[in-house]
Amino acid sequence: MNNFTFRNATKIIFGKDTENLVGNEVKQYADKILLCYGGGSIKKSGLYDRVVKSLTENGIGFVELSGVRPNPRLSLVREGIKLCCDNGIKFILAVGGGSAADTAKAIAVGVPYDGDVWDFNEGKAVVKEALPIGVVLTIPATGTEASDSAVITNEDGWYKKGLHSEFIRPQFSILNPVLTYTLPHYQTASGAADIMAHIMERYFTNVDHVDLTDRLCEAALKTIINNLPVVLEQPENYDARAEIMWTGTIAHNDLLSTGRIGDWASHKIEHELSAIYDIAHGAGLSIVFPAWMKYVYKHNINKFVQFAVRVWDVDLSFESSEVIALEGINRMIEFFRKAGLPVTLEEANISRDRFEEMADKCTASDTKTIGGLVKLDKKDIINIYELAK
Repeated sequence: MNNFTFRNATKIIFGKDTENLVGNEVKQYADKILLCYGGGSIKKSGLYDRVVKSLTENGIGFVELSGVRPNPRLSLVREGIKLCCDNGIKFILAVGGGSAADTAKAIAVGVPYDGDVWDFNEGKAVVKEALPIGVVLTIPATGTEASDSAVITNEDGWYKKGLHSEFIRPQFSILNPVLTYTLPHYQTASGAADIMAHIMERYFTNVDHVDLTDRLCEAALKTIINNLPVVLEQPENYDARAEIMWTGTIAHNDLLSTGRIGDWASHKIEHELSAIYDIAHGAGLSIVFPAWMKYVYKHNINKFVQFAVRVWDVDLSFESSEVIALEGINRMIEFFRKAGLPVTLEEANISRDRFEEMADKCTASDTKTIGGLVKLDKKDIINIYELAK
């Protein structure tokens, strides 16, 4: 186990009707805020009205920024920065899924910065301050409600890149599983795949003697595996929804990273798919992760055997370690398929004509490689896209 420092300052407010507490939380930080959200779903569900009521009752004024979309856009971030500067905004409240929260985070770092906010995503600047933000979560998926990261898509060239800073962890996040009841089947499944990917990025490590966090990762994965079929059949099963929602937060709040070095190649490979083709991030991961596994499993076959046995209940009596490892990967593919997710690029209507472009973008760093478990170069990434066809 490696040395580590763990800190997560986000206050989690979990349970039924908790969105009604948002005004009381916000008033500790500001009396005028930016309210950031997507389209009409929060208005259709009544969530918008409940949030506005709570804000108004607590004497909080607000300026609205709507129009957040999946794979959130840099242009809207810039619009939000201008709104905050023009209106003296000191706090941002995101209501929605990960895209709303990531948009709020990017705005938060952009307001006090003299340059262009994209500098942070390109590594040209380091975050030194940010406006505080809060989240009312409606989609368990990205884990951004308690993470130090935000991912934004730049329409100029269709680059999708993340920024990381302790300054962008939300001050509080409100998680009410009831708010997820009306999520479409596909969005629920995509969110679950995203959660699983966050766990697996941490799980596949070369660091030894991390049994505690291995077991935590395995328990979190089993929780999704056991509860996703339930909510797909029973959308208003509160207990199953709650299990998934809390797992989504734990998956990306850094607890599962302690003492270990993760991989993160699959996320970077997928970002190129969702930037160019606007596929749901979780659906892209259900395609990329199995292909990555098939490409690298021999590097640390014992870890993949452990994954197969502990997570997917593969019998150790199979004839070889390789067969066990591949059976685990195949069971994961079948799980995604049964959930209605694509497991090949063809199923997502993505052709191979931009593989080289995506691989170039993916390896644009100084090292020209990605990945913690195995270092992958441009050729490797193209091979993984080919495996995913």
